[in-house]
Amino acid sequence: MVTLSDVAKQANVSKMTVSRVINHPEQVTPELRDLVEAAMAALNYHPNVAAKALANNRTNVIKVVILEDIDTTEPYYMSLIFGIAKGLDKRGYALQLVTDRHRMNGGNRADGFIVTGERASDIPLLEMLNEPFVIFGENRYGFDFVDSDNKAGTTLATEYALAKNYQSIVFLGIDVKESFEYSREAGYINTLQQHQKIPQIHRLSNHSRVSQAFICDRWEKFAPDTCFICASDRLALGVERGIIQKGGRIPEDFGVIGFDGVFLDQVANPQLTTVKQPVEQLGELLARMLLQKLAQSGAQQGEVLVTPELIKRGSTRE
Repeated sequence: MVTLSDVAKQANVSKMTVSRVINHPEQVTPELRDLVEAAMAALNYHPNVAAKALANNRTNVIKVVILEDIDTTEPYYMSLIFGIAKGLDKRGYALQLVTDRHRMNGGNRADGFIVTGERASDIPLLEMLNEPFVIFGENRYGFDFVDSDNKAGTTLATEYALAKNYQSIVFLGIDVKESFEYSREAGYINTLQQHQKIPQIHRLSNHSRVSQAFICDRWEKFAPDTCFICASDRLALGVERGIIQKGGRIPEDFGVIGFDGVFLDQVANPQLTTVKQPVEQLGELLARMLLQKLAQSGAQQGEVLVTPELIKRGSTRE
């Protein structure tokens, strides 16, 4: 049977260091933590997490709460939840998924919450939570959060559209009054203003059928040499369909750029140029932030923004 001493010998550190990595990972450097975890993996050593949780009056359960309609985001959440699960599993924590807002504080106990899809109307609900929580997504309420850098993402997209010589650049946003949407619009607006171009913003519900109808109904208003920058791949997918339905050519006359980069960008035809969010990585970062918050007795963690990547495909000019 592998012991703590065996792990310490394998990693060439003291037993105290191994114990700290297991019980108080926030007290050691990331490099040292990686070294000990590699030794544990090599020896197939698994700490008794149940005994540890009992001793610390913990459940080793984290509730992941989804407060929005996943019908418009389902591929996205599969990657996010997988990332969260990976991050929690590294520390011996289990994930419990909650989709009913009325059950957030009910049922089985949990050590903390990861909350996503919240809107302004949900703030009183969050403030009633009894345990520490972190948010997935920018917010203006002072809650700890992890998100993509939404402003940087649409800045990348707008600069790329300009570089490809599209003369008219239109932004299709999501009709929600939330921080992530404002940031995506800001990246587009600021970039166009720097090039002395006038922004054109339209806000739609996040459904491809809505954006397809929007294009078809206003087709005469959009001249060739237009690029549509969309706040989601779902909107971009509908834009593509609308352009094709009206006989437009993509990418020669019309360009389309999405935002998300999870599944829909690849099934679109042509495949979407998109601002790809590292969703699985964001999930792991959420887990890490919450567990650090628990280790620090609920101390404020601030914000983590991760720069997304522009993936260039067939819906824009080469």
